[in-house]
Amino acid sequence: MYLIFKYVLAWISYVNSLDARLGDSTWRWTYDYQVVGKRDYSDLDDKDFVRLRRKKNKLVTLMYSIFLIMFVSFMSWFSKFLILIL
Repeated sequence: MYLIFKYVLAWISYVNSLDARLGDSTWRWTYDYQVVGKRDYSDLDDKDFVRLRRKKNKLVTLMYSIFLIMFVSFMSWFSKFLILIL
């Protein structure tokens, strides 16, 4: 799981480097990055950036999901370890 997590982080860094408007944040969704034009909710004005922003949002969601799964599985393993010791 850790390797998959690092792989997703590398993809987020790559997507961030494709457009300067995305910034350097790894842990943040990009809904607040405005597109050029009036319609921010669709890809009619700035099609490339909106699609890139949506791709980054999916990657960040996947990253949070993997992080949650890793945390829950670690806590499960740790509780079993503590029960075994005590």
